[in-house]
Amino acid sequence: MPKFVIEREIQGVGTLSQRDLKAASQKSCRTLRDLPEVQWLQSYVTGDKLYCVYISPSEELIREHARQSGFPANRISEVTQIIDPTTAE
Repeated sequence: MPKFVIEREIQGVGTLSQRDLKAASQKSCRTLRDLPEVQWLQSYVTGDKLYCVYISPSEELIREHARQSGFPANRISEVTQIIDPTTAE
């Protein structure tokens, strides 16, 4: 199944407390219960952006998750390949 990286622009997200991040995670998970084809793997929090990694059969379902959850999906990019240090061997 395709993997996607979602860039979410959220002003000040990097300064949110653990409690706020937990609440946001819970909201996302509640929404995902209605979209069983979509799986959230992890997210990386930076100053004003979240970079989220999802598995989904389509970009459209990721956009639907964004719409239902209220989290922006400013850019969605399908992962075409994965490399890591072992790729160099």
